[in-house]
Amino acid sequence: MTRKAKSPFDPKAYLSKADGGRAISTYREGQAIFSQGDAADAIFYTLDGKVKVTVLSEQGKEAIVAILGPDSFFGEGCLTGQPARLATATAMTECTIMCVEKQAMIGVLRDEAKFSEMFIAHLLKRTTRVEADLVDQLFNSSEKRLARALLLLANFGKEGRPEPIVPKISQETLADMIGTTRSRVNHFMNKFRKLGLIHYNENLEVNSSLLNVILRDEPHIHRGDAPEALGPE
Repeated sequence: MTRKAKSPFDPKAYLSKADGGRAISTYREGQAIFSQGDAADAIFYTLDGKVKVTVLSEQGKEAIVAILGPDSFFGEGCLTGQPARLATATAMTECTIMCVEKQAMIGVLRDEAKFSEMFIAHLLKRTTRVEADLVDQLFNSSEKRLARALLLLANFGKEGRPEPIVPKISQETLADMIGTTRSRVNHFMNKFRKLGLIHYNENLEVNSSLLNVILRDEPHIHRGDAPEALGPE
């Protein structure tokens, strides 16, 4: 009798099935997935929806550090021995989230090369994004930072064509993301709309030509548009 060959390991299938230290939960819009200060004992993976990651300072000021879509890991700090969450993760839309217990995650990383490759690729992408965010914050004007944030939210570059931003992001949220004021965001959003670079409908639609705002040189720094290296406007 021929022995049936073992099926090859599929990371996406592993992350879509609740079993062996894995659980799937649904979160409503605005519901916290975990909060800053909670015990860091699991890693999360977004199956569907968008998640906002924020940090709160001792002075009570909140900053958005990431907005994550489907196929994104978050909460991976527990693998470094982090005892408590350094940030809060909140559902921006209704979300379906896979929770993988820390020991289960360590086991699959050790035993399954394909999963390890997928997770390492995620970490490298996250590191590159953080470095790019830092450069953007230090050297670019608030107009360029806003243009970049809108293109990233629309997944520009992922499939080559921007998608409508769902859910529609408030100007307050955009201001928190790029480190400026809501009035400055409103000024540039109106400017982008008049130039046909973005469109307001039921959702916020981004034109790929918005990329020109990021790529253009600025030989003269206009008052009020200089990079904010030391803090928000």
